Amino acid sequence: KEIRNRTSISDFFLLSFSKQLKHQSLLFGLFLGMYLITMLGNLLNIFAISSDPHLHTPMYFFLANLSFIDTCFTCTIVPKVLVNIQTQHYTISYTGCLMQMYFFMAFALLDDFLLTVMAYDCYVAICLPLHYTTIMGPKHCLLLMAASWLCSHCLAFSLILLMSQFSFCASHSISHFFCDLPLLKLACSNTHIFQVMMFIETALSGVVPLTCVLTSYVHIIHTIFKVPSAGGKQKVFSTCGSHLTVVTLFYGTVFLVYFQPSSSYSPNTGIVASVIYTIVTPMLNPFIYSLRNKDMKRALWRLLGCGKCSTP
Repeated sequence: KEIRNRTSISDFFLLSFSKQLKHQSLLFGLFLGMYLITMLGNLLNIFAISSDPHLHTPMYFFLANLSFIDTCFTCTIVPKVLVNIQTQHYTISYTGCLMQMYFFMAFALLDDFLLTVMAYDCYVAICLPLHYTTIMGPKHCLLLMAASWLCSHCLAFSLILLMSQFSFCASHSISHFFCDLPLLKLACSNTHIFQVMMFIETALSGVVPLTCVLTSYVHIIHTIFKVPSAGGKQKVFSTCGSHLTVVTLFYGTVFLVYFQPSSSYSPNTGIVASVIYTIVTPMLNPFIYSLRNKDMKRALWRLLGCGKCSTP
C-alpha cells in the first residue's frame, strides 16, 4: 500500500504565492530583478577575481567559491518560482521536489562550511600572520574546499535518501514557495528516524561550524585589542568586517526560519525570512565584499574596461 501511495504521487503544489493574484506582476518583477542582480553581482566577482593575479590569494579564492555557490543556490529556487508565477501553475513534480531539496540543502550546507573556512582564514591572517603562507597554502585551501563539498553533498544525500522512502497520503499542497521541511507535514510515514538524523546533521553542520566561527572571532577580537594604534585596529577589523556581516546575515535568517518556537511561528514570517535567506542574502554578499574592498573595486573596474578609472 505504501509503495502504491508513494509511486502514485506526480505533483506537489507550492501555494505560498498562489493567493496573491493582484500582485503577481509585482512578485514576478521583484523576483526577476533580485535574480538578475544576484547572478550579475556574483559572476562579476568570480570573473574579477580570476582575471586579476593580485587577487589569487586564499581569501579571494574562498570568496570566488562563495560567489559560485550563491549563484548555484539561487538557481536552485528562483527559476522555478518565476515559471510558476508566470504560468499560474504552482506545481512541482515529485522527483523535481526531491531534487530541489537535495541541491538546496547541499548548497546551504556548503555556504555554512565555507563561511567557517573563511573565518578560519581570517583567524590565521590576523592571529598567526607569520605562519599564514604555511597554514593556508594552495594544497590546504583545495583540501578545505574539497572537504566542504564532500561533506555537504553526503549530508544532503543521506536526508533525501531517507525522504524518498516516505509515502505521502495527505494533501499535496505545500505552504511554501519551494520544497523544504514543510514537506514533512504531508508524509503519512513514520518520520522519527529522519528527525533524529536531521538533529544529528544539524549539530554537525550547524552548531559545530557556528562554534568554530565564534571561537575564531573571539581570538580575532582579542588580537585587535592588542593593536596599539586606532588606525591599526581599523585596518585589522576591515580584513574580516565584510565576512562578519555575511555571517550575521546568514545565521540570523537561518535561525529565524528554522529555530523559531512552534507556538510563535507564522507562515507569512517564515516565507519572508526564507526569501531573505535564499534570495536577498546571496544578492547582497557580492556587494558587501566588493564595496568595502579597494582591491575588489580595482579588479572590477579593470574587468569592466575602466582600468584607468580611479577608485575612492
